[in-house]
Amino acid sequence: MPAALGFATIAAVLLLTMTKRASVLVALILIPVLAAIVGGHGGELGELILGGLTKVAPTGIMIAFAVLYFSLMMDAGLFEPLIRSLLRAARNDPLRVTVATAVLTLCVALDGDGASTFLITVSALLPVYKRLGMNPLVLSGVVCLGAGVMNMVPWGGPTVRAMAALKLDSSDVFNPVLPAMGFGVVWVLAASWLLGRRERRRLGVLSLGDPATEPSPPVTPTTAGATRAGSTTAGEPERQVLRLPGDGPGTVRVPPLPRTWLNVFNLLLTVVLVVCLIQEVLPLPVLFVLGFAIAVLVNHPTWEQQQTLLDKHAKSVVLVTTMIFAAGVLTGILSGTKMIDEMAEALVSVVPDSFGPHLPVAVAVTGMPLSLVFTPDAYYFGVLPVLAETAHGLGTDPAEVARAAILGQMTTGFPLSPLTASTFILVGMSGVSLGEHQRFIFRWAFATTLVMTVGALLTGAFSL
Repeated sequence: MPAALGFATIAAVLLLTMTKRASVLVALILIPVLAAIVGGHGGELGELILGGLTKVAPTGIMIAFAVLYFSLMMDAGLFEPLIRSLLRAARNDPLRVTVATAVLTLCVALDGDGASTFLITVSALLPVYKRLGMNPLVLSGVVCLGAGVMNMVPWGGPTVRAMAALKLDSSDVFNPVLPAMGFGVVWVLAASWLLGRRERRRLGVLSLGDPATEPSPPVTPTTAGATRAGSTTAGEPERQVLRLPGDGPGTVRVPPLPRTWLNVFNLLLTVVLVVCLIQEVLPLPVLFVLGFAIAVLVNHPTWEQQQTLLDKHAKSVVLVTTMIFAAGVLTGILSGTKMIDEMAEALVSVVPDSFGPHLPVAVAVTGMPLSLVFTPDAYYFGVLPVLAETAHGLGTDPAEVARAAILGQMTTGFPLSPLTASTFILVGMSGVSLGEHQRFIFRWAFATTLVMTVGALLTGAFSL
């Protein structure tokens, strides 16, 4: 009975969310509550839900302050000098432009937010692709690969969901696959070089004017991508917008920020924060809380400026944190009522014991194609806990299954999946259709998962 009820709960959550009959937030809360009542645990609801919420609270705190921190840095123009340098160095050679696209994406995607990554990179580079006559599918494809690999950061969607669903720490999930992530970064650069070489053979090396020598025209309204990079808050001077030679009438760019001590401070603070995150000097939620507090005090010293910043990014914070806490309701009920244990035992009874050590590899390899079928919430909060408990029953560490899951499911797959809204930002801004984008880059994205899987096996993140 508990196993059947658990499978029915997962199926109902998947069905309602995939058919859009209910929002993910509503399904994650009400379906497990109904299941607990049906299973005779109505009197324990308070304890079960609070237990689940307590487990995911650190993850919710971490992701909230991570969103605020990197949103602040984006507004402050942390990546604008990099964008200008890459454009100046690579804009006349299709191969170098393609590699620069990968480098820029890998850097900007550090915030773990696919939507902002797509807005910034595509708006900065699409005019260059158009002037050179390059295939826009190369732009959407390379951005897809880079954003997918960087989505593995502990505050990114897949890792956050995996940690919340299985109640694991970053040291359990992310740190062991960091070398495999390095394999993925190298592969993305190699793939961009190969794609760029193909474009160079098709187009040759073109000569365009140097944007640094061109005068700045009058100020014009910014596009959607430039708005994010060039936004201002109360009390800050408004930054002008620069149009480069060859840009169309609607194409705009943001000039670099003045080289002030504040730019240097933001860069140093971010580098120190990332190093501390990887070294786990303090728990991740604590590091982001402290990092954001320092950054907001220095960048926005007045109360009015701080309130403006919080108001601006409140929606993003609420959307992501409420999802994490809703997942806590689901996992708290499934775990507290022993449904998840019974489900795992049912699967263990039909899976050969010899398959246990191979389960992480199977999860890693199938994760990327499954991202086209499952939403991230459905996979991580519905499927992954069952897989992890099944692995535990077969003698395999559930953390290995979590590591395998983040190598493919909604990592290399999310920028191709029609089930994620940010995918449509990428293809819409690039001017390509979703089908063309998927056909063009699917094999490269799947190869990224395979490369990282091999890297994880070689570095011991999980075994074969």
